[in-house]
Amino acid sequence: MRKVAITTIDNPYDPFTQFDEWYAYDEISGYHSCSLLARFANTSIDLNAEETNTLIEDAIDRIVNLNGLGNYRKLIKEE
Repeated sequence: MRKVAITTIDNPYDPFTQFDEWYAYDEISGYHSCSLLARFANTSIDLNAEETNTLIEDAIDRIVNLNGLGNYRKLIKEE
């Protein structure tokens, strides 16, 4: 299964394996990436995991493409 995550170019932590540290760095730095992603991804509890992952990946792609400063990037992990 393919997993995706959003991060910033300066965050030294891996959101897949070091989420607590990644999240703390992201919040302290003022990015609030999880909140941003939530605004872009229209997920619902009525969707299955595959549908939710697709919406999240589409939202990450939009954020990265609209990001004029270039500080956001998409990470991909194949499981």
